[in-house]
Amino acid sequence: MTLSYINENGLVLLGCGKMGSAMLQGWLAEGVKPTAVTIIDPYPSDWVKAQGVAVNTDLPNTPAVCILAVKPQMMGKALPQLQALGNGDTLFISIAAGTSIASFEAVLGAQTPIIRAMPNTPAAVGRGITALIGNSHSSKAQMDMADVLLSAVGQTVRLDNEGQMDAVTALSGSGPAYVFHLIETMAVAGVAQGLPAQMAMKLAKATVAGAGDLAEQSDEDPAQLRVNVTSPAGTTAAALEVLMDAETGFPKVVSAGIKAAADRSKELGK
Repeated sequence: MTLSYINENGLVLLGCGKMGSAMLQGWLAEGVKPTAVTIIDPYPSDWVKAQGVAVNTDLPNTPAVCILAVKPQMMGKALPQLQALGNGDTLFISIAAGTSIASFEAVLGAQTPIIRAMPNTPAAVGRGITALIGNSHSSKAQMDMADVLLSAVGQTVRLDNEGQMDAVTALSGSGPAYVFHLIETMAVAGVAQGLPAQMAMKLAKATVAGAGDLAEQSDEDPAQLRVNVTSPAGTTAAALEVLMDAETGFPKVVSAGIKAAADRSKELGK
C-alpha cells in the first residue's frame, strides 16, 4: 500500500491539534493530495482550513486509513462516530497515549485492523520518532503504510509486543520534556556562574541540539562520545563526577523518572 492507495481511497484524521497538524503537513509534503484528506475536529485552525482538505464533512465510504489523534480523555466521545468503518478494510492508527488496542477493538469491532503508535513532539519539526505495534488483523502492507505515513514526521520503530508501549511512552513519548528541562536547568546554572540569561539559554539550546545531532550521526556510541569530550582531571571530568554519581546523579534520577512515567502509562491503560 503506497500513498497512491491513500489518494484513491482517502484518509480520515480524527483530531487535528499540534500533532495532527504536524502529520498533515508531512503527508502533504510527501504527496498525499489535499482532496484525499478528511479532517474531523470541532475547532480546526485557520492553517488546516487553508490546506484544501475536507473539514467536518461526510466521511469516505471505505477510507484507506483513519488516524485517531484526539486526546485519550476525549476518545470515548469521539471514536463512536467512526464505528461504522470498523470490521472492514479501513486501517485505524491511534496515537493516543495509554489507550490499548483492546479498547479500540471493543468499540470498532474485533476484526478491525488497528495499529497503536506513540510519536513524540519533535514530529512538529520532522524530527520525531514513533513506535508501532499492530493487532493480528493488521497486514504487512498496512504496517508498511503506517510506516510511510509516520515517517513523514521522523523515524519509526516496530515493537515486538504491546506491553513495550509503556516503556516507549516513558522514554521517547515523554522524553522531550526531560530534555527541555535539562536545557532550562543548564541555562539557570550558566546564569549562576555569571552569564546573561539570554546568552546562557542560547548556549544551552545549541549545546543540547548539537550533541543530539552528533549522537545520531556518529558511528560511535554515546558512551564513547562522552569519553572523547572528557580530558582526565579536566573541567568535563569534574562535572561528570557529580552528574554520574550512582546515588545522586543522572543514573538514579533519570531511571526513577522514566519508571514513574511508565508506571503512570500502565495506570492510564487500565
